[in-house]
Amino acid sequence: MKRREAFRLAVAAPTAGLLAARAAEADARAARALVGLPSPKIVDVKAIATAPSGLRLVVVKLTTDQDGLYGYGCATFTQRADLVVPAVDRYLKPFLVGKPADRIEDTWQALYASSYWRNGPVLNNAISGVDMALWDVKGRQAGLPVYQLLGGKAREAADCYAHASGSEIPEVLDSARALLARGFRHVRVQIGVPGMAGYGSGRGAAPVSALHGAPVFEPRAYMRRALQLFEAARKQLGDEVELLHDVHERVSPTQALGFCKDAEPFRLFFLEDPVAPEDIAWFRLIRQQCATPLAMGELFNSPHEWMPLVTERLIDYIRVHVSQAGGLTPCRKLAALGELHGVKTAWHGPGDVSPVGHACNVALDLACANFGIQEAVSFGDATREVFSGCPELRDGYLYANEAPGWGIELDERAAAKYPFGHGERGERERLNGGWGEIRRRDGTLIKQ
Repeated sequence: MKRREAFRLAVAAPTAGLLAARAAEADARAARALVGLPSPKIVDVKAIATAPSGLRLVVVKLTTDQDGLYGYGCATFTQRADLVVPAVDRYLKPFLVGKPADRIEDTWQALYASSYWRNGPVLNNAISGVDMALWDVKGRQAGLPVYQLLGGKAREAADCYAHASGSEIPEVLDSARALLARGFRHVRVQIGVPGMAGYGSGRGAAPVSALHGAPVFEPRAYMRRALQLFEAARKQLGDEVELLHDVHERVSPTQALGFCKDAEPFRLFFLEDPVAPEDIAWFRLIRQQCATPLAMGELFNSPHEWMPLVTERLIDYIRVHVSQAGGLTPCRKLAALGELHGVKTAWHGPGDVSPVGHACNVALDLACANFGIQEAVSFGDATREVFSGCPELRDGYLYANEAPGWGIELDERAAAKYPFGHGERGERERLNGGWGEIRRRDGTLIKQ
């Protein structure tokens, strides 16, 4: 028996080795075949304009010369959406057609430099649409979701915060309780001032006298109400819930400094945009005088704006709007910069971002070690009619689509049913999707 077993092993060993060698040779042949495939070339680039939820969305579709290989990117700049469409169709398309679709970094740099006048939301959103579309193409080529191309998951899903607002404190707290019941652990709370135009909240019916006919906002009245809200929220919602608040740059820098100090006892998760981008030097004073965590950046479109805040550790969360900054390519670099300086990500994720843009946010959320929080979004029926494969929100977490690329498809026929202007009323309709103005009682303009 021992001799037979020895003979069997002697015969099997070279057979197993031969099979392994053949398998290795087959793998090498497959690898050589893939290397030999021609690089996909860009044959078409177009902007798709749609407003299924009443907010103007711009999505770029980039098509290659390889059958069925294309990608989508978010180029949404709602307030000036009509300008982004020709930026893509008339300027970026002729620059891109014929170029390889697999050289993302080189293409981004070329687009960024080609206009000479760099930065700005119109150009950056147009570039972002192309950039995200190229990442989508790359993911579809590889058969992997984009987060896998960034190194894979650092967590299972993105923890999110949702918005609770109202014209009175009990209304805000009821909204917050409803969100906590749905599984959220982080809630942004916003309160209105009677008769005034507060950010993210109702104004109520109380009249406010003013020297003009525009909506009214008074910073000190707002700050008093907000601090009352924080106190009530802590007492009634408890210490476990993480509270966030957005100042939306509507107070002066000195007022912002005092407000950040006054908010410190309520242990906010973060206080967002205490000053405008033009006043970011004030973060040095704010940081020196209080420990309230700070978030900033949704209006940034240039590294010159975020570099000092991150490298000097003047903020805790970077809130950049990914398409405003130019897409996934620059934002993954920003995330790496933040990781080195202890600044976490909190990408801007409002309703006026397409599902493709939200998918890009989630890819960064999953892959970056210094993820902090993600703004939550829910997609309505009309949006899901246009976009299939949207990221899924469950129990306060946002989950990526596991299909290749972003995992999102866009139905152009459905998109055409919701043209720009669909669902707009009042000021948005009059201003072609844009915002109007808010003033103090005496007529002084308020930034918003």
